[in-house]
Amino acid sequence: MTNNDIFKKLRVAHKLRDDDIVKILELVDFRISKSELNAMFRNEDHPKFMECGDQILRNFLNGLIIHLRGPMPKPQKKKT
Repeated sequence: MTNNDIFKKLRVAHKLRDDDIVKILELVDFRISKSELNAMFRNEDHPKFMECGDQILRNFLNGLIIHLRGPMPKPQKKKT
């Protein structure tokens, strides 16, 4: 299974649109255009197909965690 397959399955499972994915990636300061994003969801035999790299998938997963759970709370200092 390729990164593109995983990305497609996550998009369908979470019912995400292109705008949603762009916003999720912006949560982790990763910028991507809609045209680049659409190129990853094309068929492999399409001339404008783009392979989804590890960095893009990793940033999407980290952004998805923030999107679903919210940002991590700041650690509180213990009083001694």
